[in-house]
Amino acid sequence: MKTLEANHIILRKLTLDDAEKVEEYASDYDVAKTTLNIPHPYPKGGAQEFITSILEAEKKGKIAIFAITLKDNNSLIGLINISGPNASRRAEIGYWIGKPYWGKGYGTEAATAVIKYGFEEMKHNRIYALAFTDNPGSWRIMEKAGMKHEGVLRQHAVRDGKPVDLTYYAILREEYTG
Repeated sequence: MKTLEANHIILRKLTLDDAEKVEEYASDYDVAKTTLNIPHPYPKGGAQEFITSILEAEKKGKIAIFAITLKDNNSLIGLINISGPNASRRAEIGYWIGKPYWGKGYGTEAATAVIKYGFEEMKHNRIYALAFTDNPGSWRIMEKAGMKHEGVLRQHAVRDGKPVDLTYYAILREEYTG
């Protein structure tokens, strides 16, 4: 897998050495509540298991996952992934940023770099992402990365035992290249 570079960040291969930082950020309720998949409370040692399973999925070509790191000191600040090649040539991206790094543009830089990777390296035709409707920070990242709002999926998922609405954004290859 390639290393991707943006203005202030580098996206590199995720490793088991990242488990401590992943666990630290994922354990923050404010981070966990913005995702469908991060449990709260986060289980001790959960990051090791997560990284092991996601790297296995990556080996099988199901996903590409990157550690988001600061260019100036290589500190891990979050994760971003994109689903692998498929017959429909579409991919989903998902990401989270550690709370100390919110609002600094790192999510937008990461999403923009992964969208480029998805179109140019993985040859996808459509890239999409979803966020909770009450998480404007996430859907603003999608907008700034060039994605267009396509609608709201009402009660599409369950978080903390309650149905939640997800807002849906996507970008097409022709919009990316156009």
